[in-house]
Amino acid sequence: MLTKKLPVGIDSFEKLRREDFYYVDKSRMIVDLMANWGEVNLFTRPRRFGKTLNMSMLKCFFEIGTDKSLFDGLRVSEEKELCEKYMGKYPAVFVSLKDVDGLTFEDAYDMLREIIRKECVRLQFLMDSDALTDAEKEPMKRLLGNRPERVDIKNSLALLCSLLEKHYGQKPILLIDEYDVPLDKAYYHGYYPQMIDLIRAMFQAALKTNSSLFFAVLTGCLRVSKESIFTGLNNLKVCSISDVKFDEFFGFTDEEVRAMLSAYGLENHYEETREWYDGYRFGGQDVYCPWDVINYCDDLLSNPRQKPRAYWMNTSGNDMVRRLIDRSTNGTTQMEIERLIAGETITKTLNEQLTHNEVDASIENIWSLLYMTGYLTAVDYPDGNRYELRIPNREVRQIYMQQVLSWFNHKVESETDKLTNLYAAFETGDTETIKEILDEQLLDTVSFYDARESFYHGFLLALLSTCVDWCVSSNAETGRGRSDITVERRDRELGFVIEIKEVRTRAKLDEACAAAMKQAEDRDYAAVMLRYGVETVFTYGIAFCDKRCRVAVKRVENTEEI
Repeated sequence: MLTKKLPVGIDSFEKLRREDFYYVDKSRMIVDLMANWGEVNLFTRPRRFGKTLNMSMLKCFFEIGTDKSLFDGLRVSEEKELCEKYMGKYPAVFVSLKDVDGLTFEDAYDMLREIIRKECVRLQFLMDSDALTDAEKEPMKRLLGNRPERVDIKNSLALLCSLLEKHYGQKPILLIDEYDVPLDKAYYHGYYPQMIDLIRAMFQAALKTNSSLFFAVLTGCLRVSKESIFTGLNNLKVCSISDVKFDEFFGFTDEEVRAMLSAYGLENHYEETREWYDGYRFGGQDVYCPWDVINYCDDLLSNPRQKPRAYWMNTSGNDMVRRLIDRSTNGTTQMEIERLIAGETITKTLNEQLTHNEVDASIENIWSLLYMTGYLTAVDYPDGNRYELRIPNREVRQIYMQQVLSWFNHKVESETDKLTNLYAAFETGDTETIKEILDEQLLDTVSFYDARESFYHGFLLALLSTCVDWCVSSNAETGRGRSDITVERRDRELGFVIEIKEVRTRAKLDEACAAAMKQAEDRDYAAVMLRYGVETVFTYGIAFCDKRCRVAVKRVENTEEI
């Protein structure tokens, strides 16, 4: 079994290789890049799929002064002629825009300025170059200072390319990681026009009119339309998640995951790893999320009994799914969400060239965004712009389920009259009213059928937990087992226990309802409440099927049965 450290959160290629972390070899990307390259190359992939690590690898390979031993034993080292021609032969400018964020444009601008300043510090040897005049060094001097002019920031990347070419006599490569993050944050916080003007000016200077550029590589989540920031850029080559080229270089293939599990003696965990973290399709390649696989392996090494967790889900606010749920006001969209959560597919016409300010213009644009950011994936190659979509895996399905419940909780809180009637019905044993209100709520919400009973459990728990006079517990120990839900009024005069069943056909609702009641009676779920002095206890059996339910009740007094 290997003793190499797992690279949890490591996105520096040099550090990963120098300190002997486990590395899934993606170096053949360099071979394919030089065989199929464009002057400006854009790779779009969801977050946490290895974009930054690959960009760091490119910098280490091409940059003058690189430690060539970092690539010993990797696939690219087998390409002797390519390595001789390109390895360590080019200056490099490398910036990551993933931290350009702020509540205001000024805050985000300060972050961008600091990122540019740090790259200038890395390249500060240019200030001592005999190949450069003092006039040529002056803009860089301002960038190294505290308050460069706005025009200096706009021209910064082009400037560094120009200075590097004059110093080395060789055109540099330009690497821009997470290029679209500033635009996403700007749209969310309300300063999109200012940020897009700034980024457009930077990119035009660096990518369109830059005679000092050998080639550039950009990464991001979205393929932002040419009209927004790539205006007039005719040398842009885009490789999106729909493209076959480079499809295996972002994410782990099944073979790579099996090899990693085997290396650490974790082969027995393959099936749950696949179920939770596989299922993404980029071009013609099925891939796993690397962030998930690495984190799960790391946890398993500490605790062999560790169950899969939602690692990817917890690295973002998942607002894209929330947008969809919030906009699902019509029955068609709700049914599509239900089908997806149930493991089925839907077919959509997608637009891969959205601008951020177009996303909320139509719910159809939200589907496109979900696809590009990894919350949906394609089943097969697209038919033109028509895509057959599904949720990739169990982890992402959890995101949808959580957002559905969150949306439902918010919705029911606003329906006070219905809730008041529901509370009264539960406290009096009015099964018809309970059924009527539950049926109405089920019809008006999004449900998910792959986790049927757990959905209905959460659905009912959300409804009941809003009553300030009730203490509501889930799966509490009652009698000789655990009932699904228990409720005790704060005055202890009244309580009830609820057993939930789910069936696949409505014809079995009455039978399931009777089974729920029998289980509650056989296990004496009311016993604990009676023992602790609750005066009246209602035992409810509730059976669900799709958007319908049945309700049965039995009332028990502390001294006698009624």
